[in-house]
Amino acid sequence: MVASRCLLLLASIASFLSLSSSQITPAAPPSSVIFPVAKDEASRQYYTTIALGTPPSPVKAVLDLSGSYSWFDCGAARYDPSSSSSHRRIVCSSARCRAARGGGCFNDTCGVYVHNPLTEVVIGAGLGEDAVVVHHTDGIKYTSRGVVQLPFSCVPSEFTRGTSRAGNGVIALSIAPTSLATKLSADLNLPHKLALCLPSSSSSSGHGDFYVGGGPYFRPPIKQDLSKSLLVTQLLIDPVSRPPSHGSASPSDQYFVDVTAIKVNFSPVNFNASLLSIDEDGRGGTKISTLTPYTVLHSDIYRALVGEFSRQAAEKKIRRAEPIAPFGACFDLRSVRSRMAGPDVPVIVLVLQGDAQWRIDGANSMVRVSQEAMCLGFVEGGTSPMTAIVIGAHQMEDNLVEFDMAAIALRFSNSLLLRNTSCSHS
Repeated sequence: MVASRCLLLLASIASFLSLSSSQITPAAPPSSVIFPVAKDEASRQYYTTIALGTPPSPVKAVLDLSGSYSWFDCGAARYDPSSSSSHRRIVCSSARCRAARGGGCFNDTCGVYVHNPLTEVVIGAGLGEDAVVVHHTDGIKYTSRGVVQLPFSCVPSEFTRGTSRAGNGVIALSIAPTSLATKLSADLNLPHKLALCLPSSSSSSGHGDFYVGGGPYFRPPIKQDLSKSLLVTQLLIDPVSRPPSHGSASPSDQYFVDVTAIKVNFSPVNFNASLLSIDEDGRGGTKISTLTPYTVLHSDIYRALVGEFSRQAAEKKIRRAEPIAPFGACFDLRSVRSRMAGPDVPVIVLVLQGDAQWRIDGANSMVRVSQEAMCLGFVEGGTSPMTAIVIGAHQMEDNLVEFDMAAIALRFSNSLLLRNTSCSHS
């Protein structure tokens, strides 16, 4: 079933991309494209700024790994499609509309359903395209400049509720044919790879990056290309169709991985392992989300993890503190020492298919909530969540994470703090 869905997904992407056309393609061999990533501390969301339209207008938008369509509050972004010479409608019932999974018309434009995952609201909207300026990189500096057409929808202001005040909408980075990552890979003849390096700092003087097209990836003072040392596991493209599908047979666009076990240091966390698999109703499994601030766990997994983590923390003389919502396990800050990768607490390990070990050190496992306390940055998700584990953005900060759709693989670095560098830079 997974294999058939993968083939359907790849055929859908190929159909859409065969109809795409680049505006400017570098004459030299293509190099990856880079965008800055900033962190909004209040919402714990991550956003980028794109130059949209002709003449270009700056549009800030939150990154959504699960998003199929990009969407903006065009009025708030001060972007007016009617004033851009490069904007074009995607015509109703056209081949491009069908390939973009559109159906019917919305204001004489290809109609699609756009989803706000923060409010779970879905609305109909028209799908158009406009030029986005992109910058190629050799892993260290910009090397050239180009333009591609990005599919997106303009939405009403009320639809954007829940997104960071720093942004004007959402940039889709899923495996959908209409996502920015997929479109750039096709239009610029780049490898179908997306890499994220989310910053832990929200300082205006520093930012992280996301790349489309693969490495090299350099993070000073490390002189080696990080792409050569990433751990690798299988990426599950589409275990089961997920909402909002509106009854459509089209596959999900979200990124799943196969977590086979969880450990705290070397000790296994004991729970019903069947929760890690996706059942016939589509429940279970593990996905990765940039719009989920902290990793959310099925209650059985959460309680087992907290129990083992707390036991080992007590052995390190770390004292418990009163829980502070949304966290269930908090600790006295004065009893926690520091080390290179953050607070010196027990290390949580996600064991992935192929025995790849995603190591979660203190900087990614703990959240400081007051002058006196820090909490385990995992959240209980109830006894019947659709997905058993949703790996959140806090656990990805200062980790280089690459989604390779050509090899159907996830590659990751573990904490760059352990190598005396990070994802934040000026």
